[in-house]
Amino acid sequence: MTAAGEGLPVVFGVDAVKRTEAAVDRAADEAARRGVPLQLVHAVTPAFHHVPGVEETAHHKALRALGDEALDEARLRVHERLPDLGVTTFIADGTPAQVLVRQSRHAQLVVLGSRRLGRSAEMLSAASTAYPVSANAACPVAVVPETGSVVEEPAYLVVGVDGSRAADAALDYALEAAAVRGISVRPVWVWQPPLLGPRDERAETEKREALLDEAVASRSALHPDVPVTHAVLRGHPVEVLAEASAYAVAVVVGRRGREGFTGMRLGSVPHGLLHRAVCPVITVPGPAQG
Repeated sequence: MTAAGEGLPVVFGVDAVKRTEAAVDRAADEAARRGVPLQLVHAVTPAFHHVPGVEETAHHKALRALGDEALDEARLRVHERLPDLGVTTFIADGTPAQVLVRQSRHAQLVVLGSRRLGRSAEMLSAASTAYPVSANAACPVAVVPETGSVVEEPAYLVVGVDGSRAADAALDYALEAAAVRGISVRPVWVWQPPLLGPRDERAETEKREALLDEAVASRSALHPDVPVTHAVLRGHPVEVLAEASAYAVAVVVGRRGREGFTGMRLGSVPHGLLHRAVCPVITVPGPAQG
């Protein structure tokens, strides 16, 4: 979609345990729309007690066989849906998050199905992918819920804006994606008035409206054919963005940064949306993170 990612594939993480048909369909559509190949990737947890020179364990062989079967099923589904799309498969030892983050360095988008694990499981489980991949990938990551969402017509993308560089990157991505799809973009700036003030909430809202106008004007000039309707809304960012994107193609948000533990890198808003949004959530790394 951008010059830096031109020609790179869309990567889809294949789960051998739980099939995610809506997500693989989304990944295939994204690849076809961009005119790039789709790479189906599966990770197999390595044998912990492997001894050099000794054949892999029967359990590990069985896991790889399941992975190959899942890759074949996903490839067949994509071929039936889009017979002209180039599809490759890749299987590697490692946790799903490790393998997918590694593959993200050579992709323009990573697409995942969501298991909707609980918060502690997302943090600690080796099966968790949505949370750590969204926080660490070198390219944007789209997490697609298991249950399909209803898209309102005419279709649109929602993007969270707050004046940060990460939000600017998210807005750029949303405008580019909307241009490819031929849909509109709805930038939303959400602010939460503090309990003890400020008293002049109207002035605070107008200040953010001016900042949002400026951000949208400077970036949408590159995509004059993309309709843009923006708004400043009050409330908790996760709740408001989840509600605003209920019937959207996706909600796009920027990733906070590179330092600190995973939660700090991802940020509270993307993390919250991965649990609350009913539509796909696309997390975009900032300019210095990709």
